[in-house]
Formats: sequence, structure tokens, C-alpha cells
Amino acid sequence: MRDRRLTPSNGRVAHVSLQGLVAAQNFVGGTWRRIAVPVADILTRPHGPRDRQILMGARVLVLETAEGFAFIQAERDRYVGYVREETLCPDAAATHWVSAPATHLYPEPSIKHREIGLLSLGARLTITGEQGRFAETAEGAFVPVRHLTALGAWEDDPVAVAERFLGTPYLWGGDSYTGIDCSGLVQAAFLACGQPCPADSDLQEKGLGRPLTEGETPARGDLVFWKGHVALVSGPDRILHASAHPMAVVYEGLDAARERIRKAGEGEVTSVKRVELG
Repeated sequence: MRDRRLTPSNGRVAHVSLQGLVAAQNFVGGTWRRIAVPVADILTRPHGPRDRQILMGARVLVLETAEGFAFIQAERDRYVGYVREETLCPDAAATHWVSAPATHLYPEPSIKHREIGLLSLGARLTITGEQGRFAETAEGAFVPVRHLTALGAWEDDPVAVAERFLGTPYLWGGDSYTGIDCSGLVQAAFLACGQPCPADSDLQEKGLGRPLTEGETPARGDLVFWKGHVALVSGPDRILHASAHPMAVVYEGLDAARERIRKAGEGEVTSVKRVELG
């Protein structure tokens, strides 16, 4: 059984790489586009529930458009779903990523102008020049220079990145500073370190790092998995995670979290994994 989240096929169309493997009316190569809004929901179906979110500047392969929705596969993690067609723009090469927890887009290079959008850490932009303290985007908007980093200049500590989200409200399927869930936090942290990372916690558990061997002590940056949940180890007996219990990104004692989750009937830790950057 193929995972629908990673299989670019909906019965009507499928990516050409799946020819002979799945049934579809048409097999297509798709067209690369970019996300044009600060954050877009990836839906399970048109008008359906949110699976995940995707940030401005992310590349997506559009396989089909119909009735205002695009069937896409995201470049960052191969995630498949539907986004509103109006959230897309032509493809272009990004030059910078938002490295601050969040920043504002302005219509002019001045903080006194009313902002036109809120961008989250990880959003990607094509910067064409600078005016004073502001960088100008290809679309003619402006962002504070100090909130941007050139693509390829990555962080080296995923925990330090995740700490920028402390206090962010919990949001199922969320990937932004306005709302994030456990796997969204982990993905944002590792992508900011130049480390490819799947989108959902079960995919992260399968695809990231190596399990700790017996006797190894969890260290900063290790990932602790439960069924349906993931947390970053931030220190001795301490984790950082987006938790639905306090509905926010918080620190919590690892032993305390194990006990709380067990008492809630949500099971034991399923694995602890170490991801080597680079």
C-alpha cells in the first residue's frame, strides 16, 4: 500500500515516474511553481482538512489544476496534497531564507508603512537588492535585512532553531510562527540546518537518523518519538516540543513527559534517534 502523502497520484493524474505502478487517466511531468503567500494549507482533498502547511517561496510540482485547487507535490519533503491555486506563482530561484522567528513584509523600505504580510522562519525569498536596512524582493516588497540569511548559510544547532518558536501556539498540521505542531517544529529546525526532513512524525521516525544503542544517553538534538508525537532533546532530562497538552511550544522534563503521556494512555517512547548533520 502506497502512502498517499508521498504518492503523486489521485486517480485522474499521476507523475510520470509512477507509470506502470499506479492506475491513472493521465501521466504528467508537472510544472514547477512557488508558494506566493506567507503560509498555505496542504489539504487532503479540495475543500478538505489540512494535512500540513507550506511557507512562502517553497517550490511545488503542480500535477493538476481544477476548480480553484492545485494537486501538488512539495519539493522540500515530497509531501502530496492540494493547495488553492491562488496561492501559487511562477517558479523562480530563491536567494534567501527567513532566519528570524518571524518577520514582516512591507510595501516600502520603512517600518512606518503598514505591513502587508507576516513571514515565518524558513520562508524563502528572491532578493534583488537592498535599500538601507531593507532587502527588496523580486515582487517589490521589503523585508528587514537582519531577518534574512543567504540560502546555503545554514544553522548548526536544530535545538537553537526550535527555541525560537518557544511560546508559539500549538496547531495541528501547523508549520509557522502563528501555529505549529510537533513534527512541524522538528522539520523547521532541521531544514534551517540544511538537513532534509520529512513532514510527519511517523515519517521522521522512519527516515531520520539512527536509533541510540543500549546504554547511550540522549543528547542535545536527539529526537524522542512516541506514536504520533516527537520531541527534541534540549539537555539532560529535558525536551523541547510543540505539545497539545499546554497547546504551545514548551520545555518539559523527559521523564515527566514519559510519565504524563503514559498515564494519558498514549503509550511509551517508541524510539530515540540521533541525526548527524551534514
